[in-house]
Amino acid sequence: MTRNGGDTASARRAGPPGLRLAAGGAEHPSHHAPHPEGQPLPRDRNQAILEAAKQVGALLKRKGHAFALAGSVAVYAHGGSENLQHDADFCVRPDDARQVADTLREGGLTVYTPPEDWLIKAKCFDQDIDIIFELAHEPVTLEMLTRAEELSVDSVRMPVLAPTDLLWSLVAAFSEHHCDFGAVLPIARALREKVDWDRVRRACGDEPMPAAFFFLLERLNVIAPQKEQKEQP
Repeated sequence: MTRNGGDTASARRAGPPGLRLAAGGAEHPSHHAPHPEGQPLPRDRNQAILEAAKQVGALLKRKGHAFALAGSVAVYAHGGSENLQHDADFCVRPDDARQVADTLREGGLTVYTPPEDWLIKAKCFDQDIDIIFELAHEPVTLEMLTRAEELSVDSVRMPVLAPTDLLWSLVAAFSEHHCDFGAVLPIARALREKVDWDRVRRACGDEPMPAAFFFLLERLNVIAPQKEQKEQP
């Protein structure tokens, strides 16, 4: 799942210190990694992603990690589309990334570090798992994880990123090099009544691409127009 635009390489912060390939892993991910506990791969791709999300969520809960489900599976948990994207995403704090990687490895998953320095990756049921510790160029915080809502994800309860934080993470990541309005529009439609749009606007400031997206949402009657500020006398 794309969380950060492609034009920010010069502004990137270093990832969690010392976090490289998880101990016991391989330099390149196996496309045929063992399924946890020998379970067969579900035939349906959406169901495979859900099963992977449930497995990872259960592992993180069992070890008491602070985390929140994000991405398209989080949208699904909030009542959005069942047409999931290409992976399952989880948010953790940067300082917890190494411990989370160890937990996943102990659970039988292949864990590795991609070139991007804002996440680590794993494989579960042959599905990609993204463990994200930075959203829209900002570190995941304990406050954000505390705001997460515990929801049922295909019968497994786990913390899910709050709708306002979820939409902010998508809209704030828009830039001249990453501006896929088409992917985020149906999410905004599905969750619009659950989102504090004023807070999302404030968090995005006057950045041009988010502003253009808000204008589009207004013209499509997805959100109400922003109230014009009264001119000072």
